[in-house]
Amino acid sequence: MRIAVTGGTGALGAPIVAELAARGDDVLVLSRKPPHKLPQGASHRRVDLTDGAGLAEALAGVEVVVDASNSSPRDAGPVLVEGTQRLLRAGAAAGVRHHLGISIVGCDRVPTGYYKVKVRQEEAIAAGPVPWSLLRATQFHSLLAWAFGEAARFRLRPTGNARLQPVDAAVVAGRLAEATRLDPAGRLPDLAGPEVRTLGELSAAWRRAKGCAALPLRIPSVGKIGRPAGEGALCNPDAAGGGSTFEQWLADA
Repeated sequence: MRIAVTGGTGALGAPIVAELAARGDDVLVLSRKPPHKLPQGASHRRVDLTDGAGLAEALAGVEVVVDASNSSPRDAGPVLVEGTQRLLRAGAAAGVRHHLGISIVGCDRVPTGYYKVKVRQEEAIAAGPVPWSLLRATQFHSLLAWAFGEAARFRLRPTGNARLQPVDAAVVAGRLAEATRLDPAGRLPDLAGPEVRTLGELSAAWRRAKGCAALPLRIPSVGKIGRPAGEGALCNPDAAGGGSTFEQWLADA
């Protein structure tokens, strides 16, 4: 099966590509820049979702598109909404039969810029011309580790009662790879990590694993992000999908 993965060099896209290539699929990595290394069975095509460059050529003969593209909050609209619409139009013209999107658990409950864009991206997929499936997942272990690392550069450790349920990106990649074999199903069951933990507990685990000293900086559970996060809006305990806990992931990283 020929499968195209947009954003195939990223934190989620790369493990999706590896999973599909290991399974024997003909995998095309669609991104603006080529990856440093590709698994056997995968190849790269240069595309730009912000203007559609390269999409028509890259999608020729493709049966399934997995859209793992991402962007900074500043560029989220042009990439994740308008870019998704371009991708869907090009997919329809190329005869793509299944478009798979990825979103965030609780994005419709956190009324801030990036989460609002993810909701608009979901709406674009549902209204688009290609049959679709959409998986919502919780925050990746790697995202939290990166955020804690950035804070530690200033000798700070974020704490607070915000509740999170981080998941290994490899588990999400596996779920999406499975879905490429299935018919389009609309909204798929959410996928979350094995544990609901507070921000303070997770950052303390990161500090212990890295052995670095930092001053606690409490993030209050107020405002457009803090209040819903404190109420568990970004979690779904019923969707716990296994995989490693944050501590286990840190130990193996």
